Amino acid sequence: MQAPIELRPSAQSSARVLLRACRPRQWSKNLLVLAAPCAASVIDRPQVAAQVAGAFLVLCLLSSATYLVNDVRDREQDRRHPRKRSRPVAAGELPPRTALRVAAALTLVGTGSAVAITPGLGVVACGYLALTASYSLWLRRVVVADIVAIAAGFVLRAIAGGVATDIYLSRWFVIVTACCAIYLVAAKRYAELREQAEPGPVRATLRRYSLGYLRLTLLAAATVAGVAYTGWAFTRPSHVVWYGLSIAPFLLWLGRYAILIGAGAGQAPEELILRDRALLALTVAWSFLFLSGVYVGR
Repeated sequence: MQAPIELRPSAQSSARVLLRACRPRQWSKNLLVLAAPCAASVIDRPQVAAQVAGAFLVLCLLSSATYLVNDVRDREQDRRHPRKRSRPVAAGELPPRTALRVAAALTLVGTGSAVAITPGLGVVACGYLALTASYSLWLRRVVVADIVAIAAGFVLRAIAGGVATDIYLSRWFVIVTACCAIYLVAAKRYAELREQAEPGPVRATLRRYSLGYLRLTLLAAATVAGVAYTGWAFTRPSHVVWYGLSIAPFLLWLGRYAILIGAGAGQAPEELILRDRALLALTVAWSFLFLSGVYVGR
């Protein structure tokens, strides 16, 4: 009787598993590198566009390296989670040693590429790695600091776009970016806390939050972001009308997101933003008005 033939996974299937472990859906967060060049109306310059594309690639490489390391570190806990247990490392589809080797390669290529684009971007890349490492090893277990650390990662993405293209970042830009980031992260924590009764482990840090505190954080972040954006819009030297009109979809977007969070969504912000038609419509409306203010009559 012929012995059964052991089927090994093909290179193509292994590549798909590795790509899934790198979480390409999360790469949409790195589009924040476009913010500063678009606001400065220089994104249409070929050199700037190339630098922004390079910064985006750098952040995709570094963020994926971070995800791989975290998946290896948290694989035992993820196996007991109803959703995270399907991640390739937790599911046994990707060996931990392979994940760590790929993470090291992505880190080296990412930081090397950042320095090649501009030394300043190299500094931001190292800062991003230091922040994510601190979060994984320590800050994620510290109340409030975990929210601030994740929000800081969004801010560093926006700063990377400015540094890569040598664009000055105003205080308004930093304040709005930081507050919107805190808003999204607090909303994610709110959604997680509401669903903590579901099967699966709950982080000790999450238990120390309350829904009331997170609602207050959401309100404060949205208020400061709205006031800062309004102040920025009405202090533009030109095309104030376009920028002023863009305030409405900006505020409505924050309100719509709050409604969705209240309805139980928000554990995966990137999926919610891409799935909800109202959020997409408001995003398109804001982008049109904002870019009209930047480019019309230039």
